[in-house]
Amino acid sequence: MYTFTAGASVQRREVLHGRVWMEHPVTVVSDDGEVLAVQLDPGSPFTFHDHPHGPHPWSSHTSWDASVVLQLLRTDTDYGVWKLFGTDGTFLHWYINFEAPIVRQPNAFDTDDHGLDLVVYPDGTRSWKDVEDLHRQRAEGRIDLATIGRVLAAAAEVTDLLNTGTEWWRPWADWQPALPS
Repeated sequence: MYTFTAGASVQRREVLHGRVWMEHPVTVVSDDGEVLAVQLDPGSPFTFHDHPHGPHPWSSHTSWDASVVLQLLRTDTDYGVWKLFGTDGTFLHWYINFEAPIVRQPNAFDTDDHGLDLVVYPDGTRSWKDVEDLHRQRAEGRIDLATIGRVLAAAAEVTDLLNTGTEWWRPWADWQPALPS
């Protein structure tokens, strides 16, 4: 298994049906072999690749233009946990991105976004996002029924973790990004 050194730049690659569809650089914050923590900064350039499935849904964007994001990812989990910050370092919310478990490569890791998301605000309220994407992605041939089953099981797992206060990402609750001066 590949592990990454803190401070290294690696590629986050979205791989659909065995082919890279989109990639962009992120900076490794920490990697203990179980949890890979990377930081996505505004301006991180997107590279899109020709794909038999057609253009990537984000292909109209040239780079990440939103907030600073800490992404917490595991090789055995059908979701990533993102912690979003404003450009001034203010914590905005947690964002559970339902995606394929990461596959580590030399200088990269692979995943694929499955569309469903859960936003968890600082006060604990939650909002499901892009629920209809599961059906749309299945209709378009991006995911199959087995993948939908895994996503729904992961959604139930996340809900249970939040309801019981046993989130595996809790140790990152106080983490703040280092912002340029």
